[in-house]
Amino acid sequence: MDHREQLISTYLLELKKSLDQLPVGQILQAVDVIQKARLKKKTIFTMGNGGSSATASHMGCDFSKNTRSPELPAIRMICLSDSTPTITAFGNDEGYETIFSEPLKALANAGDVLIAISGSGNSPNILRGLETAKSLGMTTIGLSGFKGGRMIHMVDIPINIDTDSIERVEDIHMICDHVMTMVMRESFQ
Repeated sequence: MDHREQLISTYLLELKKSLDQLPVGQILQAVDVIQKARLKKKTIFTMGNGGSSATASHMGCDFSKNTRSPELPAIRMICLSDSTPTITAFGNDEGYETIFSEPLKALANAGDVLIAISGSGNSPNILRGLETAKSLGMTTIGLSGFKGGRMIHMVDIPINIDTDSIERVEDIHMICDHVMTMVMRESFQ
């Protein structure tokens, strides 16, 4: 096996180990919170930076489209990472750490849910968004990696992927999105 094959093999082995430690209980808690909010017609917000922003956007699409049922209200979703004009306006005029907290102040209500996605769990704009969510009476869910950073202690439901590779963290965050989507689609119809 050459060096490249060894790199791939090691990556996949570590990914499998991380998947074996997937925090299923916390994922199911998150699904229950989202489902309750759905039934009350509350809004689910997602946010993230970089690859986590892409996951937040993907999650918004999956939850709003792939969980539809004639018997249930649609999930109301807003991805705070999706509006480039809003992000750049707040980032430029008030500082990058405000890009999620300020829109939340305008859009969110008590009983809504915020899903924060951060590989490190330490991004200032994510932490500020969580502080704002708490002040508004929102329930918070946090998808993090490594040791969870500060975020793991700030959220109501932490879903931490304890691995030392940002690529594996992001892989498994996407799996969490798909697992939650599947559970909401298959078990609440």
